[in-house]
Amino acid sequence: MKALLLSGVGRYADPWHPFAETSAALATLLREAGFDVEIPDDVDAALEGLNAAVPNQTDSVRPDLLVVNVGLPRDGNPAPKTPDAARGLRRWLDDGGPLLACHVSSTSFLDFPEWEEAVGGRWIRGTSMHPDYGLAEIQVDRDSAPLAAGIPDFTVMDERYSWLRTVPGITVHATHQHDRVSQPLIWSLTRLRPEGTEARSFYDGLGHDAASFESPEHRELLQRAIAWLVDIDAAPRT
Repeated sequence: MKALLLSGVGRYADPWHPFAETSAALATLLREAGFDVEIPDDVDAALEGLNAAVPNQTDSVRPDLLVVNVGLPRDGNPAPKTPDAARGLRRWLDDGGPLLACHVSSTSFLDFPEWEEAVGGRWIRGTSMHPDYGLAEIQVDRDSAPLAAGIPDFTVMDERYSWLRTVPGITVHATHQHDRVSQPLIWSLTRLRPEGTEARSFYDGLGHDAASFESPEHRELLQRAIAWLVDIDAAPRT
């Protein structure tokens, strides 16, 4: 299996997120799940490539899983940058490609309206926020089985995204409390494709830096999510 991991490089980098270390942690989880991982050095060119790749062909360069770990470009150009890049991302979603979106990716691709529906939510400037980075108490909904079954609540050094706008139909697996309100932080989404069949997305609002991936509970959630996205047995490990 192949995973295309879009990391915050070039114009998708920012001064607040160490994308190299978080993408390395994600790549380790993907390789443990049996994926060959490609991390391109040009996000928009990689998206353009998705428009050229042919699904269901063994000799195609098309990946089996798209992982997005990018920031919001602030260079004045659209995101995605080119019409071909937008077409590539749209084709991936329309073809039913599975999507793992990570942390600050919920702020990105402002010029791609489908992004919010594909991820299951997004950061809204002027409304969404996060408390200061620090020890976060995460509540796991163990009834959102099988992805969260048996995983206990946990603490992790991270940012706690709050007041994200979410779409109907998501299944929330983990939350945190802010201003005495439960804030959805990790969720899955079964997307409906144009012709009526289903596709899968997973959003992980954690993962600000490498410390987040030291949490065994966080890693377990991601391992199950990766398996679920590509329809591998995601039953809890014993």
